[in-house]
Amino acid sequence: MHDPDPSFRPVRLLDGYLPLEDLGLIGDGTTAALVGLNGSIPWMCLPRFDSDPVFCALLDHARGGHFTVAPENLREARQRYEPDTGVLHTELRSDTGLVRVTDALVLRSGADLSDDAPSSRGELVRSVTVLEGAVRLAVELEPRGGAQAHHLYSGLEVQPAHHTSPRLHLRSNRPLNGLRTVHDLGQGDRLDLVLSWGRIHRHHRFEPDATVRQTADAWRRWMRSFDYAGPQHALVRRAAITLKMCDDWANGALVAAPTSSLPAPVGGIRNWDYRYAWIRDAAFAVFALRRIGFGGEAEAFLGWVLDAFERGRRPRIMYTLNGNQVPDEIEDPGLEGYRGSAPVRWGNGAADQRQHDVYGEILDCADQWLLRGREIHPAMWSSLAGLADAAGRAWRQPDQGIWEIRSDGRPFTYSAGLCHVALDRAARIAERFALPGDTGHWRAEADRLRSLILEQSWDEKAQALSVYLDGGGIVDASLLNLPLRHVVPVDHPRMVATTRAVAERLSAGNGLLYRYLHDEHPDGLAGDEGAFVLCSFWMVDNLVGQGRLDEAEELYTSLCSRASPLGLLSEQMDPTTGVFMGNFPQAFSHIGIIASGVNLERAKGASR
Repeated sequence: MHDPDPSFRPVRLLDGYLPLEDLGLIGDGTTAALVGLNGSIPWMCLPRFDSDPVFCALLDHARGGHFTVAPENLREARQRYEPDTGVLHTELRSDTGLVRVTDALVLRSGADLSDDAPSSRGELVRSVTVLEGAVRLAVELEPRGGAQAHHLYSGLEVQPAHHTSPRLHLRSNRPLNGLRTVHDLGQGDRLDLVLSWGRIHRHHRFEPDATVRQTADAWRRWMRSFDYAGPQHALVRRAAITLKMCDDWANGALVAAPTSSLPAPVGGIRNWDYRYAWIRDAAFAVFALRRIGFGGEAEAFLGWVLDAFERGRRPRIMYTLNGNQVPDEIEDPGLEGYRGSAPVRWGNGAADQRQHDVYGEILDCADQWLLRGREIHPAMWSSLAGLADAAGRAWRQPDQGIWEIRSDGRPFTYSAGLCHVALDRAARIAERFALPGDTGHWRAEADRLRSLILEQSWDEKAQALSVYLDGGGIVDASLLNLPLRHVVPVDHPRMVATTRAVAERLSAGNGLLYRYLHDEHPDGLAGDEGAFVLCSFWMVDNLVGQGRLDEAEELYTSLCSRASPLGLLSEQMDPTTGVFMGNFPQAFSHIGIIASGVNLERAKGASR
């Protein structure tokens, strides 16, 4: 449960790895790092989110590499964020003393986080203060594959053996004899460490305190735009900051998660690289952030979507942060995987899948873009109109669906629903702005497709819409999203019945939902998985729309209570233990916190 002032707790290792719940996120809009409850940084990619990791003990505790600052004989620890910032404090208690490690990927002085521009300094600051007693503080910087270190007047030049990024530079206010040092410190003593890359700050002033303070100030200035007064207020605030740390500030893209290959479940093979930008995720993020005051981020995401589509001239489901094609998926035999869960994968093989929902996502983004008073070039509109025409044909054809199955495709109901969105939004845009296009045909096809979904996918025996457009009575949680995308009314009797069927048949217990049941809905992969967190937030939204506010708020409160003490959520959870599974932190899950909170806030206000 999110706790701004948590208690100390023992540091646990499972098979040599920290639980995901015991990791915090820091970021600078260009990359991100995970900071462990034990003072380690087991994950950081440089210089960007989707670059090779310099530290990836997260995926191999023995060979992956890490940057650890911790007292010897560590007993217990706690973590908390500086309020309304991405600055993280880890307090570590040993047998002899207590230290606080302050971690930040620091930002330029005066940085404006609402601006579409890079703010990163290319520096990680780790500042240690001894709060009580005396400690022997161990510092170990070990990139993946080891590194060569050379002494310079300004610190250490570090050249990782495995990594191809620009050289690293480590500075400190105390002597560094190498990549492994021990410092004897007493109460009030400090150790400041600054790791920089790219444009090396070798001879700049050494002011870690000032840069961390400036970074905190920049985050607080950005949070002044936050506008939300609903339930779980503190967690929604933290979710906004988490999403911002998954955002590429220069491009406007959003990584699905800043990690790769975290398994769902442990020991399984469902290990994917999420360090890319999905059109679908960007569309959901737009809805969420704009509704809590962050219109600039929403507009940047919309612009990125349209720019990526314009450059590629074909709709892809995901892109690199620069809007280019995602690398081919490869397996890395040099890493054992989190808790031994091989394979570790880089790149994503789903990038070239056929997923028809992309037509609706792009045209919905275009519609929102124009609602913001933007203009669209005739050539761009011609391409978007072509997408609407393509959607009018595509829904009949098999695809891999929203869950990116790796088996033979089928005509999915959700995919057909988003083809309806494409046709509806194209007609809406053309009518509103008097643009050329077969508006009457688009409108008629959209209406026909909605009716077809309600009739053809309905299964009378199952009393539910079906995951497949040709019926069959098999449900999956994507059906909950149909009313959220305005495909079918949330209070339509068949949608109400479908909501009930999903709640009953996909229940993982205690309000959690599976995406689908693998014995009913084969996806081409071995093994089962955990409960998918976002699906339960979709259930909250459906309950709100159906006027079941008490049930909705009870479920929302239950889901929010599952966040880590730092207010972070993974992609999935073990329904029995509540243990986090899958890539972490997952943008989708934090979008759910925000969107469902806003829906509850507005519904409760309207009911008063």
